[in-house]
Amino acid sequence: MNDSKLSALFRFVGIVVLVLLLTAAFAGWRLWSGYTAFADRPLAAADTPRVLDIERGDSFRDVLRRLREAGVADGRDWQWQALAWQMDVARRLKVGEYAIDPGITPRGLLRKLEQGRVIQYRFTIVEGWNFRELRTALAAATALTHTLEGLSDAEVMAALGEPDTHPEGRFLPETYHYTRGTRDVDLLRRARQAMERTLAEVWAGRQEGLPIETPEQALILASLIEKETGAAHERPEIAGVFVRRLRIGMRLQTDPSVIYGMGDSYQGRIGRRGLDTDTPYNTYTRDGLPPTPIAMPGRAALEAAVSPKPGDTLYFVSRGDGTHHFSRTLAEHNRAVARYILGRGNAGNGSNGSNDGNDGNDGNGRQ
Repeated sequence: MNDSKLSALFRFVGIVVLVLLLTAAFAGWRLWSGYTAFADRPLAAADTPRVLDIERGDSFRDVLRRLREAGVADGRDWQWQALAWQMDVARRLKVGEYAIDPGITPRGLLRKLEQGRVIQYRFTIVEGWNFRELRTALAAATALTHTLEGLSDAEVMAALGEPDTHPEGRFLPETYHYTRGTRDVDLLRRARQAMERTLAEVWAGRQEGLPIETPEQALILASLIEKETGAAHERPEIAGVFVRRLRIGMRLQTDPSVIYGMGDSYQGRIGRRGLDTDTPYNTYTRDGLPPTPIAMPGRAALEAAVSPKPGDTLYFVSRGDGTHHFSRTLAEHNRAVARYILGRGNAGNGSNGSNDGNDGNDGNGRQ
């Protein structure tokens, strides 16, 4: 082959190599730009957050499969794998249930899985609930693992390690966050521990000279205050009425405790028979506090029980708007009953607004 032909061949080979290199470079650039765009481009929007559930033992391939099953079509598998390798997270994804929120990027999602920012559910214990209402709400929480169904109240307390404790009032009303699969007994245990801590804190800051001697008595008193309170700002004043009555040996005569003692026989009206029927919780027929709490008091009610508002009132009657009229004397109280209860044509309880057929007397009106 002469020199001219050899030179032409080299030029041809050089051009081919150059074209191949340019093609490879272009293809590489396309792949890289597509990859980088994928990593930081928001996933296709959905009307509601999608859910990705990572189970123990899942490989990254399993995670990708679950991602597709959750409706995420964005990106090629190799792009997800490359991104996980680049971020060094493929082996560090946490087990749990994750929300794939609209607008999140692949990079943001993988970081979320690495950090274990799982879906948090909320369970709220409402101030004034009794234990039956709490158990009903627990049973309806579908994200919990239920272990207490079919157990008696005593068996539930035994599962909490307190077999001899009456369950009423033992769980602090507030909102508790948990993840799917949390056991109901564990959530209940957290609420129990929260009440113990709060009661101890509140008791440590109590007023001097109170007619209650133990944290348990403070808890019982707080439950009465909680059930009598229609307006939050009245808790300390209602506490003051109860504390003054306890101090002088006057019966508390509070209808919520009577209703609690009536149990299933209460059908919306206490009536004269209910007031006169003696039960351990009838504060019309028995002196002092009832034997246990009657509901779950919140922190504000606990604080009111140990820091009652000073004054000289001994009676209160509902105005019918969630607030109460407080009186110093029985005569003043009876006038208030005539105005707020009989004036409404409602021969019922004035202390908490329930229609109990109490002949016009408030739950704190008889002596």
